[in-house]
Amino acid sequence: MLADRIPDVQQSLAEAGLDGWIFCIFQANDPIGLDLLDLGGDHLVTRRCYYLVPRVGEPRKLVHRLEPAMLEHLPGSTRAYLTWGEHRQELAKLVDGLPRLAAQYSPSGAIPTVSRLDLGTADLLRAAGAELASSADLVQRFAATWSDEQLAGHRRANEHLHAIVKGAFRHVGETLAAGREIDEHAVQQRILERFEAAGLWTESPPIVGVNAHSADPHYQPTASRTAPIRRGDFLLIDLWAKEKAKGSVYADITWCGVCAAAPSERQAEIFATVAAARDAAWELVASRFPSTPVHGFEVDDAARGLIRDAGYGEHFIHRTGHSIHVSDHGPGANMDNLETHDTRTLMPSTGFSIEPGIYLEGDFGVRSEINVALTADAAEITGARPQRELLALLP
Repeated sequence: MLADRIPDVQQSLAEAGLDGWIFCIFQANDPIGLDLLDLGGDHLVTRRCYYLVPRVGEPRKLVHRLEPAMLEHLPGSTRAYLTWGEHRQELAKLVDGLPRLAAQYSPSGAIPTVSRLDLGTADLLRAAGAELASSADLVQRFAATWSDEQLAGHRRANEHLHAIVKGAFRHVGETLAAGREIDEHAVQQRILERFEAAGLWTESPPIVGVNAHSADPHYQPTASRTAPIRRGDFLLIDLWAKEKAKGSVYADITWCGVCAAAPSERQAEIFATVAAARDAAWELVASRFPSTPVHGFEVDDAARGLIRDAGYGEHFIHRTGHSIHVSDHGPGANMDNLETHDTRTLMPSTGFSIEPGIYLEGDFGVRSEINVALTADAAEITGARPQRELLALLP
């Protein structure tokens, strides 16, 4: 929680040349702010409230008189408003003397994860004399970092995921070899059962996609929408989960296989290209971190450039990787120069996925996903070794 780290926030503000960090909370507008200010759970923010951490001095709070206790668990002085006119006056007083403020704002909406401040509130802050700066780097430092305990839990979850995904592929192969029927949804449900047995939890079920479904990066089978898995088919499984303890961090991996004794030449070629792109992204991070800054967009460029040079650039239709935290898609830097131009620097005590893919619509798609944890000293691929060749599920 931010309340325990006020001195660290103030030091970061000083280093960035900022006068303060303002949180503007109303209902569920800002998940980052709700989490950092510990306003989740039973809190119901039905009136606008504000929390401002200045570079020097005690934090400032502004709440509605109908909800005077909304921020009482946080340190700092409190002022209140009732009418819309008082709201404007008190907001101007709140930011008085602090001309350059960080907020959950991203110029031109460049980083959607951080772009939570509504235009109307931005207008009010600017009218009060505030110059707004993006809190993106502050968010990464204070909302996306992992504790040692979280890193240990992530490693354990990742080991479980590798065992579970390999077991799922093995089960498909054994079922087909025995002449029995199986489909995507059945494999998905089996994986969820294995999650429960391993003490894992997920916010959404895994992707199990056969043939053309594997070329849809966000396909998910359901009981009413599922395809049979047959001999000769291509199969992709993407699964993500975390331990059930509060504050646990996700692991998220993708493996691919063929329901045959060996992949076709084209399947092997596509997988080899994706694996090489994955390795190029990883090698960029490993060779430079922590001695030389690495930016999210550079990691994307490393993977995307290899796939583009191989002639499949138009078939790589998502970013190379995403921040991982207590939600599978966390608030830290993404490995992205496609959907966004993510200029954030990769920081110690954070983690992310590297997951390039080539998707041949109507045919099959390949994705190979690993997780990277950054400690103070080095970059680490967590879990088992990356997949080196397509799994062949039948003798």
